[in-house]
Amino acid sequence: MGKIRIGTRESQLATWQATQVKELLARFGFKSELIFIKSEGDIDLITPLYEMGVKGIFTRSLDAALLNHKIDVAVHSMKDVPTQLPAGIAQVAVLQRGPASDLLVFKNEEAQIKYASLTSHDTGFIVATSSIRRKAQWLNKFPEHRIYNLRGNVNTRLKKLKEENWDAAIFAQAGLERINLRPPNSIVIEWMLPAPAQGAIVVAAREGDHFTFDACQHFNDRSTELCTKIERDFLRELLGGCSTPISALARINPPLIEGGRSQVYFNGNILSLDGAEKIEIEKSVGIEDAVDLGRLAALEILENGGRKLVESIHDGTE
Repeated sequence: MGKIRIGTRESQLATWQATQVKELLARFGFKSELIFIKSEGDIDLITPLYEMGVKGIFTRSLDAALLNHKIDVAVHSMKDVPTQLPAGIAQVAVLQRGPASDLLVFKNEEAQIKYASLTSHDTGFIVATSSIRRKAQWLNKFPEHRIYNLRGNVNTRLKKLKEENWDAAIFAQAGLERINLRPPNSIVIEWMLPAPAQGAIVVAAREGDHFTFDACQHFNDRSTELCTKIERDFLRELLGGCSTPISALARINPPLIEGGRSQVYFNGNILSLDGAEKIEIEKSVGIEDAVDLGRLAALEILENGGRKLVESIHDGTE
């Protein structure tokens, strides 16, 4: 077998992620090379994500390259991957998760001081994000604030924050820290629940490609695999996508070990687009009962008002 061809988007963060996979393959004796593929999400930097046909906007080009045998594996930020993979494509590894939280990056020290004294009734604070999940959670806490759309890769968004008259912008912590771009004037948003699978990197390959599957299983992280499955099951059961403000986080404590008695802790929520309505859930189960946790948590949310909220978002009455 020759080199395993690793498909990746061209952004600095995507390249960093693909390089991690290349290095992990090398650690287990497999040769590989990076193949760069443009995605629709990278080309259109103006239209908000939820107006772009949504599902798989950052993955479709790589999926096509995979199915056309131009690459052997595709590397994605897992939160960008639709919960239903295309026919013929399978998940072959999930890397050990990085930080899952969101970061608030301030324009300057003055904005950071202003944020520290904010109350829920304050006005005049301007935040930028293209994520409707982040927007809805922010407006749930600060309903009078203004939110501006901010698109592009992390470098583009950081540059835009410097140029525009905004106080702050929201980023994924893992994204900025992985490429050493986290500014000193930034804080973890402790109260904001992340997107399902945020901070995780997934590797996909063609179904039936046993060589590639076996190669990638060497570095599959079982704890991250389980937690992201729970979060994505929650998202799938709620029929969520980029156009629905759904958040989820599963954690294992103590860490997963053979024969250990770990607990899985899960937090999830769904909000109205304007943040005015929020339905949330918190559950904990033993590791042996965790495989269906995300789906069951979603069903509980749906029974407690979530179904009506999801329908109102999807039919545009919300």
